Amino acid sequence: MIGTRIAAVGHYQPARVLTNEELEEMVDTSDAWIRSRVGIRTRRIAGPDEPVDELAAHAGAKALASAGIEPAAVDLVVVATSTAIDRSPNTAARLAARLGMVSPATLDLNVVCAGFTHALATADHAVRAGAAERAVVVGADKMSQVADWTDRGTCVLVGDGAGAAVVTADHADHAESGGAGIGPVLWGSVPGLGHAVRIEGTPPRFAQEGQSVYRWATTTLPPIARKVCERAGTTPEELAAVVLHQANLRIIEPVAARLGAVNAVVAKDVVESGNTSAASIPLALSKLVERGEISTGDPVLLFGFGGNLSYAGQVVRCP
Repeated sequence: MIGTRIAAVGHYQPARVLTNEELEEMVDTSDAWIRSRVGIRTRRIAGPDEPVDELAAHAGAKALASAGIEPAAVDLVVVATSTAIDRSPNTAARLAARLGMVSPATLDLNVVCAGFTHALATADHAVRAGAAERAVVVGADKMSQVADWTDRGTCVLVGDGAGAAVVTADHADHAESGGAGIGPVLWGSVPGLGHAVRIEGTPPRFAQEGQSVYRWATTTLPPIARKVCERAGTTPEELAAVVLHQANLRIIEPVAARLGAVNAVVAKDVVESGNTSAASIPLALSKLVERGEISTGDPVLLFGFGGNLSYAGQVVRCP
């Protein structure tokens, strides 16, 4: 039976840092209000000449270099994004062209904030089925280009960036290695409440019903996250890290606490990066790996949630 693993991760953020103090000059807000409501201090903003596929390509190149895999060896690219402007060529195809890939299958996937964990599951399934051998999975979003910069309730949240993972087949004895590199996904949605998070209109603009999202996330999601651990044969207490969608510190902290992952590092990249939608989980994971806060083989819960009121999660082994 073919297994899968994450061989390496990588991330990229634009150079421009937007602080809370700068936002005070743009809308009726304050550093104290932003920190108390969402926990964010700074966020990165891409320039007009930095499209989503460029952000994605930087992160993908970094992950491939870390894995020691040439772009020509990749046979599947899955990009999770909800902010690409053009429909065709899709973001995955443009990433593949930027990196010099030869003939990969190229898929874009739009599940907004839960996009990366859906994309990772899609690549995992493709490799397990024998349809691919090496995949690049990227979450990339340029939320600044869909933000309403006059709405203080949403513009203070958003940031831009990308994170990537290289997924490969794993023929190791999983019983001896402590479990599969990528555990089974648990995913779903609440279609009737999908309107609570929106990117719609012409031009498209991000809007949400903050209180509805907060209640759903903090009450409904912790039991689902525990079920993700059960599917992987792992208890919350055994997790080395918890990487939730970086939506809001007031959501991340109670969800992590109610999960019961008492020994885990809880990613809080939202503080310095803001809400980067599909990029947030791989971006935060890559930073934890880069800083040495988790070690190879450690069990890590990845759990995305948000737009469409969708969710998806899996336990992975740290590369």
